[in-house]
Amino acid sequence: MKCPFCSEENTQVIDTRENEEGDTVRRRRRCLACDKRFTTYERVELRMPLIVKKNGSRVDYDRDKLAASLMLALRKRPVASDSVDAAIERIEERLLASGEREVPSEKIGGLVMRELRKLDKIAYVRFASVYRNFEDVEEFREAVREVKKPRRPRGA
Repeated sequence: MKCPFCSEENTQVIDTRENEEGDTVRRRRRCLACDKRFTTYERVELRMPLIVKKNGSRVDYDRDKLAASLMLALRKRPVASDSVDAAIERIEERLLASGEREVPSEKIGGLVMRELRKLDKIAYVRFASVYRNFEDVEEFREAVREVKKPRRPRGA
């Protein structure tokens, strides 16, 4: 950390304290060159990737839009809101873990389908019909077959 007074790079941390919420760390520092003291604050910055839409435009990630999409597919289905919140958390964790700055909207659609398949099979087929843009009844049948067939364990 550079000293704001003399720009020296050698500084010493004198005191460290977390705030009550535990999301910020306050550090008192002393410059080893000019002996002046200053305070720095450290906080976590989680930045969700930009979403690249099919037309190439980029938009900020919007948790509310993701939740609305899930809720639309789950409309009038017996799924607890805690389960929906957990699904959203898993999707966000995967997006953050990817470390990508930009993510195609199709990838998010795939993550949503994966979560809906676990939550509710009817909601999965509803979402798939829009996401995959079904054009005939046979495509619906195929989506239903996907849901019916048992999933293979990983590594099998």
